Amino acid sequence: MSTIYEIYKQLEERDVILSFKGMMTSELLTTILQIMETKMDGFEESPRIRKKVFNVLVECLQNLYHHIDERKDDTEASKNEMNALFMISKSDTGYTITTGNYMNPNDVPTVKDKLDLINGMTKDELKEYYKQVLNEGTMSEKGTAGLGMIDIARKSGKDLVYSFSPINDNLTFFSLSVKIED
Repeated sequence: MSTIYEIYKQLEERDVILSFKGMMTSELLTTILQIMETKMDGFEESPRIRKKVFNVLVECLQNLYHHIDERKDDTEASKNEMNALFMISKSDTGYTITTGNYMNPNDVPTVKDKLDLINGMTKDELKEYYKQVLNEGTMSEKGTAGLGMIDIARKSGKDLVYSFSPINDNLTFFSLSVKIED
């Protein structure tokens, strides 16, 4: 039981107000948004920060929902690979949304290049890039146009902090952290 207390202390030290590990479903997305709405009511946040947090939160959760690698076999390891991690923390300066999910290592260079490109753009360049991607309208196999990360960067006004942790030859764990400040 001391392990549970250690986890609790770590969450408390990091000011985590909501954390989830498991399978992302559309019902869960709705529930998380409802919970955050209630929590933010309690914090009496300004409409501006509420809007920014919710916009980024929706994009991050949709990213998890749409991009969790689906494995064909039904082993226990494969079920765990479909799990995702989500945390939101609050500090004196704002909020941090952190997500994590498994991905195919072959996709890492493409995702890294896109994130580096987004992080290297100014606010105006991001706006133009968003319009360009929107107008090209190329859809991925997962039914997305690749606008999520661009929109997260635009709404947060901050660089997207990310990491890729190789697990084995077939899996990498992708982590994303986004700060939202007023």
